[in-house]
Amino acid sequence: MSKLRILLSDHSARELGVKISAICGLEGWSHVTAEDVHSGAATPDVAFISREVTGHSTKHRIMPATQFFYDALLKAQELKWLQIHSAGADRQVFLDLLAKGVMVTTASGASAGMVAQTALTGLLSLARRFPQLAEAQRAHEWMPFIKTSMPPELEGQTATIVGWGPIGQKLGAWLSAIGLNIVAVRRTAQEREGGVEFVAFEKFEEILPTTDWLILACPLTAQTTNLLSAHALAKMKPTAHVINVSRGAVIDEPAMIAALNSGKLAGAFLDVFAQEPLPKESPLWDMQNVICSPHTAGFSDGIVARVAQVFIDNLQRWHDRKTLINIASLG
Repeated sequence: MSKLRILLSDHSARELGVKISAICGLEGWSHVTAEDVHSGAATPDVAFISREVTGHSTKHRIMPATQFFYDALLKAQELKWLQIHSAGADRQVFLDLLAKGVMVTTASGASAGMVAQTALTGLLSLARRFPQLAEAQRAHEWMPFIKTSMPPELEGQTATIVGWGPIGQKLGAWLSAIGLNIVAVRRTAQEREGGVEFVAFEKFEEILPTTDWLILACPLTAQTTNLLSAHALAKMKPTAHVINVSRGAVIDEPAMIAALNSGKLAGAFLDVFAQEPLPKESPLWDMQNVICSPHTAGFSDGIVARVAQVFIDNLQRWHDRKTLINIASLG
């Protein structure tokens, strides 16, 4: 087998070199840098985008160093496989590579626990009105619920979870334990299982009138883009809340803002937005019934190691000519 050429950051080469050598052999692979690709000194067969490569870049605002790496990927004519650190492969560079026939694998599942915990935290915070309590605390105002209105109990309410992957399944188990009824929206319906009602995407709007908590934990696809449209929002009850830990484009953001402003939607926890970073002029920053976090639901001190292990596990599969896990598609 010829020497495998791997494009990855200097940091990842140092951190993962021993593990890569254990798979490929000490002389069985070579580290290719983005500079090597741009200069024509080398071209990779395989590439790994780790978190430090993306840095502070977002889907909509790409920093120069990240763009330099992206451009190297697009320039690499012999690139066959790219491992990315995110659970979604909807950034334009990944779509372009997929269109060119490059296999892209995601790190789906690596951050599922943290994302699910963050979504649960947002839900509980809204349910117990923590944003209002925090505002009263900053104003040094004693504001027990008896002075306003009692928050409804979660037990017996319905949580509709869109996307039944690792995140959705964890949330479903936790919310069921609290006492909520769980409806899962997925590509295909199936019989009720473990107390969970399953419906297909085609029935999505039909279940909104009975939904108390709409949790979006799905990948961004043609089917999920603008899924929560103005038409869909109009079907939700005014006491309902939205939790979004998927992608901003799953929601018609202006329509959601209008619903929040008019009282047709009770509140939202949003970790993702139509434009990232969220523009300073967005009204979402100042809404008392909204919690915003900067696309950080999956961040923790253990995520880097878990993503790296996904790459190493897939590299072993690549070396053994086995099917890789988490293969992305254009669909």
